[in-house]
Amino acid sequence: MGLVFLAFVAGVSGVLGIYLAVTKLPEAMAQRRLDRRLQEVSLAPSHDIEESGAVSLIKGEVGGALSAFERAARAHAKGAALSRWIEQSGVKIGVGTFLVMALVAALLGGLLLSLFVGAFWALMVGAAVGFAIPFMVLRYKRNKRLHTFEEQFPEALDLISRALKAGHALATGLKMVAEEMPEPVGPEFRKTFDEQNFGLPLKDALENLTVRVPSLDVRFFATAVLIQRETGGNLSEILDNLAHVVRERFKILRQVRVYTAHGRLTGYVLLALPAFLAVALMFINPEHMNLLFRERMGQQMLIAALVMQVIGYFWIKKVIKIEV
Repeated sequence: MGLVFLAFVAGVSGVLGIYLAVTKLPEAMAQRRLDRRLQEVSLAPSHDIEESGAVSLIKGEVGGALSAFERAARAHAKGAALSRWIEQSGVKIGVGTFLVMALVAALLGGLLLSLFVGAFWALMVGAAVGFAIPFMVLRYKRNKRLHTFEEQFPEALDLISRALKAGHALATGLKMVAEEMPEPVGPEFRKTFDEQNFGLPLKDALENLTVRVPSLDVRFFATAVLIQRETGGNLSEILDNLAHVVRERFKILRQVRVYTAHGRLTGYVLLALPAFLAVALMFINPEHMNLLFRERMGQQMLIAALVMQVIGYFWIKKVIKIEV
């Protein structure tokens, strides 16, 4: 009866989700794009507005059909951090939409695993795994986007340096990077240029850039620009040196990956071997494997094996990770 009720809830949720997606999602996405563009050129950073209590002339972002849930999620500290993660990953969805997707994934994961295993504990495990999958995907996309930004960042520094050597202002260099560099460097520098062009002080615009892109290289760039504006100096030479340092760091990082390739490959083999053997045994001797799912001791052994696999994954990842 419990599974039938969960299946009914899943069906109703799916129908309502399709209805909302067809009727509300296009208008909500268009409104969100407009509000995000207005938010990017806001006259002051959002954290300064919240601290000072000042009223911005730009309307804040709304969540369309999930506006109430969106505001409630953003009001919480965890929701604000998740919103920042979503922005850094480049995914064009809101916090409320992402949480709804995670809840739907948890419901589907719990139903599928419980139907496959036929035990109540599988419902909880499947729900936990399904709820974690969207966050894992978001983390992967965020790390990939930040890594791509760091690889493209030296080219952006060289472009700004050449613009300064040609006699242009720093704002012109930022505009050239925004127009000529691909995603994600170009759009991020476009936001910085628009904020500075619409009257926001350069210090605040660069600070917003370091918040959107939490990279040590970007913070070095912002610090170098601000120090040069106050004390003077050859900014183009500073940017050339910074670009050289970033390139050398990536060169060393690639050498480290080569040296640790054996350890990483060994870790992947050790992690994949139990799962591969389990699938093979299910075809070779199904009765032998079914005991692990039917018997209580077998279920405990599966849970213990899964926990040890997860611990081993993070342990191997920690061993082969070398900070550069």
